[in-house]
Amino acid sequence: MNENYGLIRAQADLHQQYFIGLQLMVSTREGPEAVRDWMFHLFRRQHEEKFLSSFKKLGLEGLPDAVASAQYHVLSNTLGGVGVEFMAESDTKAWVRYRYPRWWLDGAALCGIPVEAGDGFMRGWHANNGASLGNPRLGFVCVSEDMTGEYGFCGYFKEFDRDLSEAERLQYAKDERPPPFDPAAQPKPPAAEWDEARLAKAYRNYAVEFVRNGVTALSATLGRDRAVERGVLAARLTGLQQYAHLASSVGAKDGGVKDAARFLAAMFEGMGDTVETDIQADRANIHQIGLRIVRGLEGEARDDLLSCWTAIWKGTIASHRAFMDVDAAVDGENLVWTIST
Repeated sequence: MNENYGLIRAQADLHQQYFIGLQLMVSTREGPEAVRDWMFHLFRRQHEEKFLSSFKKLGLEGLPDAVASAQYHVLSNTLGGVGVEFMAESDTKAWVRYRYPRWWLDGAALCGIPVEAGDGFMRGWHANNGASLGNPRLGFVCVSEDMTGEYGFCGYFKEFDRDLSEAERLQYAKDERPPPFDPAAQPKPPAAEWDEARLAKAYRNYAVEFVRNGVTALSATLGRDRAVERGVLAARLTGLQQYAHLASSVGAKDGGVKDAARFLAAMFEGMGDTVETDIQADRANIHQIGLRIVRGLEGEARDDLLSCWTAIWKGTIASHRAFMDVDAAVDGENLVWTIST
């Protein structure tokens, strides 16, 4: 992996940690039911944006609905660095098993995020596959969950012999177990469409999309003001906590204004943005052009996400040994950062 891929991976890791931190923030400040509602809104939003539009590029067209649904979750999650296994019993019953460690519950977060989060995301995404595919008989049956001490999130997509009500699209059957894992049966993305560069960017974008949609979905759950308050604090804490790890991974130096500016410029390049710098001894200006993080967003959704996202980077600068001031000003479609002593 060359230096550019290293920057891309660093952005993936940072956005993953922010998403986890925001989950913990909402869990501890707002409670389990708020987390359930937030996960439902988030995963339904992700589902509506990504599910059907990804079928062709993942090579799933023409497969039975249960099989296509299971393989979709294997392929889309694997591209983001999430371990998921596929086992088909028939054309109408296909299993997925998500292996530990869980990406969205990394580290000890597994012990702090409530089980209600899992119910929310299953209802938001897995249980809606049949509706999106125009198949009212397709549902999802959960046999094991992430936070219950069983063997991790596992279940199957099943085409029943009748139409399902909305409430029946997610069911639980804790006495069932998946069939044996067959490595040869695991789906792979079409090799011609997924070279190393595209795979690296998909790994980053997987995490970035959880942040993009997560902040917007949190506003739908808590209301805009409280969502931004929680989002900004979680972002700053993430930046403070993750700076040393990021600096080590990208070869940055914990120094003064020049070092801080070079660190931000490198990280923004890892987002795929264009960066222009004017670095002096005690002051630096960074023009961040393109702003992939808010691409396609408008109005309040764009403003709220920028408020949260810029707080991550302000946190990384505050984590330096040297005390520095940092500001991010919106300039049309760009950001202008100023770092000074």
